[in-house]
Order: sequence, then structure tokens, then C-alpha cells
Amino acid sequence: MTSKRTVPQQQSCGVNAALAVIDGKWKSSLLWLLESGPRRPGELRRRLPGLTEKVLTQALREMTEDGLVHREVHDVLPPKTEYVLTAAGRELAEALTPLSTWGHRRLDRLAEAR
Repeated sequence: MTSKRTVPQQQSCGVNAALAVIDGKWKSSLLWLLESGPRRPGELRRRLPGLTEKVLTQALREMTEDGLVHREVHDVLPPKTEYVLTAAGRELAEALTPLSTWGHRRLDRLAEAR
């Protein structure tokens, strides 16, 4: 599936291609939460204070279009929807681990400097 958020051909590089699918304030946090297993939308919203239902829906829809997340609807009453990382989403989460480690070290350095 192709995304509307593609990187222009003349600017394409691996970093830009990766960042294009996690742009925005909430996608990296959603990726991190989904890394531990399937989550329902309400749970994601509760775990991320400040995230509105509209923005959550939009971010999950984009992540689904980009092949990072699979939306699973269970045939029960009331309807139950869960989101789970795809293989590509797990691969991206794994690739972001060193960046997360670097970010934590940076936060530690900033805290020490205060």
C-alpha cells in the first residue's frame, strides 16, 4: 500500500523514508505501546494523556496505511477493535531502539547539567 506521505524522489534517503511514517507527535509513542502487544483504542488513549480520539484515529489509520499496524475487528457485541504491530512495525520499532537509547542518554546529560 502506498502512503500519501511519501518522500519526494529527489530527497529520498533511508532516514527520510523511515521518518515519513513516524512523523507527528504521537506515532512513535503508539509504536512503543503496541510493541508489547495488541491494544484497544481506549487503552491507547488512556496511556497517552493529551491524545484526542480524533488524532488517535488519524494516526492509527495512517500507520495502518503505511503497513506498520494491523486493525483487527472482533465479531462480538459490543464490537471490539484491537491494533497490533505488523512485521514491518516490529522491524521499525527494533530499528528505533538505538535512537531511543541515544535519547535517554541525552536526557540524562541534560538532567546532570541542571
